[in-house]
Amino acid sequence: MPILECNGLTKSYGHALALSGVNLAIEPGRIVGLLGPNGSGKTTLIKLANGLLTPTAGEILIDGMAPCKETKKIVSYLPERTYLSTWMNVTQLLDFFCDFYPDFRRDVAQEMLQRLGINERQRIKQMSKGTREKVQLILVMSRSARLYLLDEPIGGVDPATRDYILSTIISNYSPDAAVIISTHLIADVEQVLDEVIFINQGQVILQSSVDDIREKNGKTVDALFREVFRC
Repeated sequence: MPILECNGLTKSYGHALALSGVNLAIEPGRIVGLLGPNGSGKTTLIKLANGLLTPTAGEILIDGMAPCKETKKIVSYLPERTYLSTWMNVTQLLDFFCDFYPDFRRDVAQEMLQRLGINERQRIKQMSKGTREKVQLILVMSRSARLYLLDEPIGGVDPATRDYILSTIISNYSPDAAVIISTHLIADVEQVLDEVIFINQGQVILQSSVDDIREKNGKTVDALFREVFRC
């Protein structure tokens, strides 16, 4: 059974159509790149999967269920913007996640924090934007979820940290889980992707494995993206 499935999924905001008749299925054990230009519908799709929005038409299923209280238990979501309370320190955040998510692995989070040299006593408001993003990603990836939804997870960090973050994503999800990464930095994430979904103006225009793109098109995902979305 797909961990994420969309059937005729449509979402409009008034007269503006954000998604139109989207059909797709994502199987467990896959790292999937959700790729498209600004305003293509990527964040809307992720918010629908997380139950933050409701479809205008069609359906979206998480492990066979419409988004609900039960699906929130198996979905770990990283929004594009930092949502952490700035008055809290890292230890308080770890306590909060332990209380809120039964699947949170505190030891995994602490190991990653230590490796990045992040002090657990430091308050969020004292951190740089990049450090805040690292902390937020560590919290999200330290859950034993079935579906990880990562909206621009490497947008505000330096290239060396990007490599660490990507290796963190690879090593912290299990074969029965899937990861969806929405990003503009395709060349940076291509190395970890199993498949990609190209979305434009609310419609899926391509879903393919990375291997098929390289074999059939003789191109990297980044090169194909630039060709498809050339201005």
